[in-house]
Amino acid sequence: MRLIGNIIWMLFGGIITAVYWFLVGCLFCITIIGIPLGRQAFKMASLTLAPFGKTIEYGGGAPSLIANIIWLLCAGLPMAISYVIAGVVNCITIIGIPFGLQAFKMAKLSLLPFGAQVR
Repeated sequence: MRLIGNIIWMLFGGIITAVYWFLVGCLFCITIIGIPLGRQAFKMASLTLAPFGKTIEYGGGAPSLIANIIWLLCAGLPMAISYVIAGVVNCITIIGIPFGLQAFKMAKLSLLPFGAQVR
């Protein structure tokens, strides 16, 4: 199921979105201040490319909490809302439910990316 789900995901926008996240990560990494944001964009790119079969593990601590609060206020909330909307739209049909669940996984990561690891 993972292989088929990831192939369908890539064909219907996963590759384009992953390339977008990779380019955003490269732009952030131009400056020293943007490197932590660039690392989070690369994390989103890896999950967006093939989300089936991957899990997100949260950890970190106080530095991750502070960075997540800043991220949440600046960019995380609009991204999470868009992923939740995409997940709800996908879950309208039975065939789209697995893809909706992956969108919900990405919504959770887009809310709190610092301290999370994609495995």
